[in-house]
Amino acid sequence: MDFEAIAQIIAEQFDRDADELREDTDIIDDLGCDSMDAVDLIVAIESATDIRIPDEAVDSIHTIGDIVAYLNEHGESEEE
Repeated sequence: MDFEAIAQIIAEQFDRDADELREDTDIIDDLGCDSMDAVDLIVAIESATDIRIPDEAVDSIHTIGDIVAYLNEHGESEEE
């Protein structure tokens, strides 16, 4: 999964311009994500990628780059 695709999902969820997002954009500090926003975001990403992100992984995700890294690391094993 590439950064641009995830940035587009996040931009839609938070009503932002995807071009303004960077890999180091912090989901909480920069986007103002609260716990309900986080749930909605994870559901949107899971729906778009068919990759499940368990709760314990969500705790370690802070930036858009973290999301991309998680999806790239776990995407192939989920599909097999």
